[in-house]
Amino acid sequence: MSISKFGVVGTGTMGNGIAQVAGQTGLDIVAVDIKQDFLDHARATIEKNLARMVKKEKMTQDQADAAVAKITFTTDYDALKDCELIVEAATENPDIKFKIFKQLDELTDDSVILASNTSTISITEIAAHTSRPDKV
Repeated sequence: MSISKFGVVGTGTMGNGIAQVAGQTGLDIVAVDIKQDFLDHARATIEKNLARMVKKEKMTQDQADAAVAKITFTTDYDALKDCELIVEAATENPDIKFKIFKQLDELTDDSVILASNTSTISITEIAAHTSRPDKV
């Protein structure tokens, strides 16, 4: 399976880092969060991190600009519909994660891979909130 469009749900520390690295690969990225303020902060953090890489000559300014341009920041979950892979990076609250996975399961095609960046919650338990536990 080839991935061309990648989704990230949750744009805190982990989520914006995932979006940044994925954006640097040239993939189209959709970064979703519940508040525009969270998205604005994520974008600023990514731009700051990339500027640091430019300053250290790890990449050019054009490459940094291209990475940011590949990321769509939105509060609209519908923007995730065309993603082939979606990584959830929301807060470590089981109820929130279960709700997100249920919503993603209903929104996306069965072929979409749903992943989690959880550090404490069982993936099996998260997957049980979808109709495709084999794709989580």
